Amino acid sequence: MRLSAPVVGPYTPMGATLVPGGATFRTWAPTARSVHVVTDAHVDADWSRCTPSDDTRLAPLGDGTWGGFVPGITDGTPYLFWIQGPEGGSEGLKRDPYARELATCPEFPDCPCLVRPAHNYPWHDARWRPPPFHELIIYQLHVGVFWGADPEVPHYGTFLDVVARIPHLRDLGVTAIQLLPIQEYDGHFGLGYAGLDYFSPEMLYQVEDQAELARHLVAVNALLAEHGQAPLTLAELVTGPNQLKCLIDLCHLNGIAVILDLVFNHAGGGFGDRSLYFYDRQPWGDDNRSLYFTDKGWAGGKVFAYWQAPVRQFLIDNACFFLTEYRADGIRYDEVTVIHEHGGDPFCRDLTSTVRYVKPAAIQIAEYWNWDRAYPVTKSPDGLGFDAALGDRLRDALRGMLAEASGGAEAHVRLDRVAEALLPPPGFPAAWTVVQCLENHDVVRWDYDSHAPRAPRVAAVADPSHPHSWYGRSRARVATALLLTAPGIPMLFMGQEILEARPWHDDIRFWSQFLIGWNEVDHVRAKRDFLRFVQDLVALRRQHPALSSEGVRVPQVHERDRVLVLHRWVEGEGRDVVVVASVNEQALDHYPVTLPWPGRWREVFNSDVYDPFPNVAPVGNFGAIHADPASGFAYPFAARMRLPANGVIVLTR
Repeated sequence: MRLSAPVVGPYTPMGATLVPGGATFRTWAPTARSVHVVTDAHVDADWSRCTPSDDTRLAPLGDGTWGGFVPGITDGTPYLFWIQGPEGGSEGLKRDPYARELATCPEFPDCPCLVRPAHNYPWHDARWRPPPFHELIIYQLHVGVFWGADPEVPHYGTFLDVVARIPHLRDLGVTAIQLLPIQEYDGHFGLGYAGLDYFSPEMLYQVEDQAELARHLVAVNALLAEHGQAPLTLAELVTGPNQLKCLIDLCHLNGIAVILDLVFNHAGGGFGDRSLYFYDRQPWGDDNRSLYFTDKGWAGGKVFAYWQAPVRQFLIDNACFFLTEYRADGIRYDEVTVIHEHGGDPFCRDLTSTVRYVKPAAIQIAEYWNWDRAYPVTKSPDGLGFDAALGDRLRDALRGMLAEASGGAEAHVRLDRVAEALLPPPGFPAAWTVVQCLENHDVVRWDYDSHAPRAPRVAAVADPSHPHSWYGRSRARVATALLLTAPGIPMLFMGQEILEARPWHDDIRFWSQFLIGWNEVDHVRAKRDFLRFVQDLVALRRQHPALSSEGVRVPQVHERDRVLVLHRWVEGEGRDVVVVASVNEQALDHYPVTLPWPGRWREVFNSDVYDPFPNVAPVGNFGAIHADPASGFAYPFAARMRLPANGVIVLTR
């Protein structure tokens, strides 16, 4: 007898859904001859063989999906689908593409899925409201390596290890973290961009050992107690999904939004027989018959078949799933360029409009590198409808500035290129809609093929021979200050705030020498002082609305003197901020700086204070300057200033 229930039909949720008395199951397999749901009652101990029968068979629902109701299913019940393909195809077990969690025994990829309820985590963030998009300051991290494993006993970090570093992130002042992809992928390490099970958190990032989990529970409850919240129990923290939810929950309590990195341009590689590759088990030989994918490859995997409505819905469901069940605050979409180049523009428009309807406060960031950079942030139907897009103009200009300055006092530094990059990119609807960085996971990663970093860390660009020298420190401060006072959404990469000079690597088993040197902060003064510098600079950005607003002009650039002046303001209000940056290796006295208004300007930030911190005799202006009428400048007023060598001074009225 086929499994059935009156409530099961084309509107039944996909995957496994707990309902009173059992669970409904629904999956898309349009060419299959039969589909069964099998639990541990129907398979051998290692889930290698099963015996499907009429009692396990799902019913065709008339839309290419199969569904049914199974009584007695409870939270944690393991299951798989058994699919018999069309004539000439194959038959066998498949993991549920919508599975909320995978079991850890037997090991992936032979593991079953686990039935999990959508809402069994006791959230504490009822008062949380994410910051407006233009006020975001993002910190990008990789869960597996961020926390800083012991090089002598390297193992991947977990969601709960990131929880332990929330106080660091809170003190840093960032308003959002962006996690590299956290969905299940094949292998014991990885960047995360080769995902296979899109609704299941990566098992490597979960804590299973009960003693270790109990240790983490103490830290979790201490953070909850800081905010007057009820503690969690061990049972509430035992599942992988709840550990990720706990991380997001505690970030919210500490004023930090969480942005997830979703990969909708391709899945895999590492496809196994039980993956969503050839999910309805059509005959092998043509990847266009693989159901979810085409025969086009990208990054070792397969590009999604955007022409298939159920594939588009699968990806849109995935985005909405993380925004609702996990309460994520935004999405960074990987390589939208690839989606665009494979006919996915209609999908992108459906995706952005649906996500905006489901959660208007969630930012949607596109990675898009084609010549028409503004296309993804242009409203539909002329564009794709994303809120923001990654930028590289300022990154390349500032890194170029550092590289040129490292050539010595007489080297030519192209500050005109920096000045141009400080202005909003052409065609972008607003200055804040570009995400700016100096480092990210792609730029400073160790490259497997060349056996070298793709590009050096900022400190190593500033002084390749000695990144923590005065030259490396001071030049890095200038570039970081311009990043954090520039238009757009600034993004830091893990370790950047402590002047980390080593590249990063996702395989800590054999490359543990590239782990972030968190333990060095206490005894390496250069790292400790730079951290304080970044903390104060982030605080400055948050305190002055002009630095996250639309008003921007570069009224003064002098390449011979290596001085640049950046003016920021709030449209219609003023609240002006002027940033004076110098990459001159000598301090400059009585240097004329153009200013938009006359009178007294306060010196609210001086990078020379941080070397060493606190520098009791910084080169500066004793807290204030006075602007008088002057001719020959972009503005009708100017002041004579003392500028520190390789330094930045910030002025406000």
